[in-house]
Amino acid sequence: MLKDKVVIITGASSGIGMAAAEEFARNGCKVVIAARRADKLIEVENNLKKIASHSSLVVECDVTLEADCKNLIDKTVEKFGHIDILVNNAGISMRALFKDLDLAVIRQLMDVNFWGTVYCTKYALPYILEREGSVVGVISIAGYKGLPARTGYSASKFAIYGFLDTLRIEHLKDNLHVMIFAPGFTASNIREQALVADGSRQGETPRDESKMMSAAECAKHLVKGVERRRAEVILTFIGNLLVFLNKFFPRLVDRLEYNFMKKEPNSPLK
Repeated sequence: MLKDKVVIITGASSGIGMAAAEEFARNGCKVVIAARRADKLIEVENNLKKIASHSSLVVECDVTLEADCKNLIDKTVEKFGHIDILVNNAGISMRALFKDLDLAVIRQLMDVNFWGTVYCTKYALPYILEREGSVVGVISIAGYKGLPARTGYSASKFAIYGFLDTLRIEHLKDNLHVMIFAPGFTASNIREQALVADGSRQGETPRDESKMMSAAECAKHLVKGVERRRAEVILTFIGNLLVFLNKFFPRLVDRLEYNFMKKEPNSPLK
């Protein structure tokens, strides 16, 4: 079903984005990879060429810049003539209590996570509607339930959920597929790059990445969800349990979350 589909993936230089690019390539797609670092994208493209002979395209793109997002769409259409799937994966995280947080951190998270999704979707949507294709937003369990010490991250993911959920309803009669994808804790470099209270990088993950779902496994679920035109995909047992329990016992989940997150090394929670 996915053979020869044109797929755009933002944040494709590492982690889930890179793994998704490889998985779509294995399924015969023409893959457009976008991120800020062109050198990293070239490495990803070289891997794609080893996986499949299908065409790929590298576009340097800062999703916080509307012009860059428009250029990403223009370059894709220029090369391939159409767009079937957009995966809004670019994102950053944070870890700090709101009372200690420089507000510029929240602005940066909203610019990358939310506005990057809005910009890319805005310019890709006319082409995707022509193909009755898919718009995907990679959020998090933090887009269903607020995570302590992640106010900006949770806010941006809730915003993406609301934006895409509404987009789906607006286009009910257009056969547009909109998928909200929530991986849960997945092994990637997002926690190493997470911002702390003053806006600097955390530098190292506070969690044991080896015990998490791999980016490759996560990508398989993402591609399968697109193929089956799922509306929502929530991964990991803990993720599904948290979302379920929160519907009926939200205050209990508040306490469970707090106690779980405060166990992180150097957690700002006491």
